[in-house]
Amino acid sequence: MDLLATLLIVLVAASHLYFLVLEMFLWDKPLGRKTFGLSAEDAATTKVLAANQGLYNGFLAAGLVWGLLAGNIEVKVFFLACVIVAGLYGGFSVNRRIWFVQALPAAIGLIVLHL
Repeated sequence: MDLLATLLIVLVAASHLYFLVLEMFLWDKPLGRKTFGLSAEDAATTKVLAANQGLYNGFLAAGLVWGLLAGNIEVKVFFLACVIVAGLYGGFSVNRRIWFVQALPAAIGLIVLHL
């Protein structure tokens, strides 16, 4: 189970690094606009907000990697819980798909971590 938990945490961390790239660097590019369903005008207007959001996703990824490298279960639990809360909030406030993309993998990782 330790290997599975580690793989799930790596998956969650990698997805948050991808979110960082999408939100900080690709928001107003074709891939970013397509991913988030944005017009060029909306992407330009919200670019700074998205970059800030991407930075926070990077902090989540960094925390998960820190937990893995340190082998510290409390750090892993804390950052997985942060991802779950962020995913739940995003699912309620933006798009329910976020529950499945962000919150669910972190929740599964948290459960497996405790098995």
